[in-house]
Formats: sequence, structure tokens, C-alpha cells
Amino acid sequence: MDVDAVIKPEEGEVFDVELEEDILEANRRLAYENAKTLRKYGIRSFDIMGSVGSGKTSLIERLVEALKGRYRVAAIGGDAATTIDAERIGRRGAKVLQINTGKECHLDANLVKKALARLDLSSVDVLFIENVGNLICPADFPLGCEKRIVVISVSEGEHMVVKHPYIFAEADLAVINKIDIAPIMNVNTSKIEKDINVIKPSLKVVKASCKTGEGVEEVIKALGL
Repeated sequence: MDVDAVIKPEEGEVFDVELEEDILEANRRLAYENAKTLRKYGIRSFDIMGSVGSGKTSLIERLVEALKGRYRVAAIGGDAATTIDAERIGRRGAKVLQINTGKECHLDANLVKKALARLDLSSVDVLFIENVGNLICPADFPLGCEKRIVVISVSEGEHMVVKHPYIFAEADLAVINKIDIAPIMNVNTSKIEKDINVIKPSLKVVKASCKTGEGVEEVIKALGL
């Protein structure tokens, strides 16, 4: 069945535009402050974004395991509730703090600023921040990290990128995870990569499997670690 029409708001038509602009501008200012703080301490920082179940936590676990012998690694976990993912990362040897956002669907720079104040930044070389599972809201709220990484899974289907283009436009690295099950899911990872490159040709794409470890070293290289 064909779609009869696609309804889009005209420019300036969305409700609460002024309020939204104020919030985003305030977040940008706080993100800038966070970035200055992180640079002051020489900390390499990375905002890990992606849907629930895409493999954000698994990727951070793999990165911590690979890097903890060379760097002092810390992580901030972002979730609406629970400390489940943060505990997983902590068991790999990273210092971990948890942010619970309640009803909010993303982390923001203010929450991260509070978390940074609780960390002994002089004892951290690399910081991973796991954002709340969402492919929409986090894109609008930079946290002050050096780079932003989007993790997507082949289990989300071939159209995940074209349905959520903005977050890829805002990212510095895209990781296509769970490539080990791509044949089972009948998903063409080359198509996903092509869709990403259409949105942002300069965006580095790494195909990986956090389950097997494939591609993790390439992610580390892409992050400059």
C-alpha cells in the first residue's frame, strides 16, 4: 500500500521553538565547559550513542579490556534507570559512575558536568560515556566529548540509518555491530555502510562484532588510541 502523504512541519511551525533553542544553547555552553575541563586534564573522551540493544555496553567492555593495560580508563553510564550496564563495564576494570535520567531520553552536558565533578580526573586518561539508548535525542545534546560514536546493530534492520539520519551527521565514527549474525538476519552490511556514507561521506565506518571481538582493534585505531 502506498503512503498518501508525508506530513512535515514548516520552518518555525514546531511548538516551543524558542524554549528548545534556549535549552540547546544552554547545553552547548555547558558542553564547551566540559570539553575545557577534559582537555585541562588531558583526558580523551568519547560519547557512545545508539539504540537499546545495539551493543554500546559490549563495545565499551571490549574497549576497556583492550586499553586498560595502556590507559587509566573510566566510564560514565547513562540509562533511564538501573546500574546494570555500568556494573558490567566496571567488572572489566574501569572506574564507573552511573547517571539515571528518569524520563529523559538522553544525557545532557549538565548531567555530565555533575558526573565529572565526582570523578578524580587526575587519575583518568580515557573516558567513555554511554548515552541513553536512543537514535534521535542524543544527537541534539553534545556532552563535550572529543568524539561521538554511533553504534548500530544488523538486528535493527537495513533501514535504520535512513530512518535516523541526523545522528550520523553529528557523529565522528559509526560502528556496524553484530556482523556475525548478518547472514542469519539477511542484512547487507554494505548497504548500511553506503547509507551512512550518503549522509556523511567523511564518516569513518567500522564493521564489528563485539561478541567475537572482530573490528574492535579497528575501532581503537579510528579513535586514535
